[in-house]
Amino acid sequence: MLLWKSLKGLPKNIWLICTVALINRAGTMVLPFLALYLTQEIGVGVGKAGLVLTFYGIGALISAPFAGKLSDKIGALNLIRFSLFFSGITFFVYTLFDNYIAISITSVVLAVISESFRPAGMAFISTEAPTELRKQAYALYRLAINLGMSIGPVVGGILSAINFNLLFYVDGLTSIAAGVFLILVKWQIKPSNSELSEEDSKLLKIAKKAVWRDSFFIYFLMASIPVSLVFFQHLSTVPLFIVDNLGFTRQTFGLLVSINTVIIIFVEVPLNAKMSHWADWKSMALGSLLCAVGFGGMVFTTEVIGLVITIVIWTFGEMIFYPSSASLAATIAPEARRGEYMGYYQMMFSFVFTLAPFGGTNIYEIYGAEVLWSIAFFAGIVSMLMMFRLKSFENKAKQLI
Repeated sequence: MLLWKSLKGLPKNIWLICTVALINRAGTMVLPFLALYLTQEIGVGVGKAGLVLTFYGIGALISAPFAGKLSDKIGALNLIRFSLFFSGITFFVYTLFDNYIAISITSVVLAVISESFRPAGMAFISTEAPTELRKQAYALYRLAINLGMSIGPVVGGILSAINFNLLFYVDGLTSIAAGVFLILVKWQIKPSNSELSEEDSKLLKIAKKAVWRDSFFIYFLMASIPVSLVFFQHLSTVPLFIVDNLGFTRQTFGLLVSINTVIIIFVEVPLNAKMSHWADWKSMALGSLLCAVGFGGMVFTTEVIGLVITIVIWTFGEMIFYPSSASLAATIAPEARRGEYMGYYQMMFSFVFTLAPFGGTNIYEIYGAEVLWSIAFFAGIVSMLMMFRLKSFENKAKQLI
């Protein structure tokens, strides 16, 4: 009841775009199993399989800013529709190849097309959600994605046991199904106002400035990088630490990771509703601190109860930090260029997603887990301290809005 009460007042369009994301993410099966597909079905080595995932990350990195800018020109919903239909087709094309180079090229193409959904979706939410409800809107969006991601890999595991090609077919069909849903539902289109007020004219002048010359936005991205590098360790070094270092089974690791998903599903939206009156910079500072303590606390962790506590702490950091950072990115962005700004915002995460596993695993392998988690703690603290400078930046931005 608390969950639904906290969502009261969100526009219909927010619910619709979250439903599109849920349908699409519920079919996410190829990426989690791509390395297994390449090694077991195509017969390439582990290193080459990992390189294909790197190619995908590079494609996503390249796609983000251009996709964001394109969504400003053709409309976010039009770009999302293109992304869903053509990524669905690309999944079917995958099954036509058993050549490593062809699969690598297809992976880059898939990344460019499918990842264009992210900046367009975030730009759409920033435009449709009232400022006071932005955190809840982004939290609901993350909830839809997490719910979908909790379904897709489970079904994918079953299908892969039958026939690996089924993963590509179902992933493609769900992408197309999400696109069909987007077309069939009735969206509430805001009327455009051709007359510019004095404030709009001021914002239009700001909008002409190149993104990399927007010191507020660039500083915001730089401040977000250290804590994001820490957070993305949960996809790479955390499983190595729990299974290889502490000696727990893969099944135990799976159960521990599910704690993160369960908390997000039940807590993130009402938590952000309760914190909606908090300034974004303040929420991001708290989120950075919790991530620092959660990951850094693993230095002292050897038992399951300690792992549970640290996971709960950094999960709360995640739930507080990311909706607030998306909200602040939307506040910084001029209205006419929200897609472009969200594209660069998403590019930052693609960069971190590419760098974090490489850096974390190397530190873990060369210097050990204690050094890794100590560095993680201090990196999170660096982001927290940098967030305090955002206060003056944010006040300036609000004066222009």
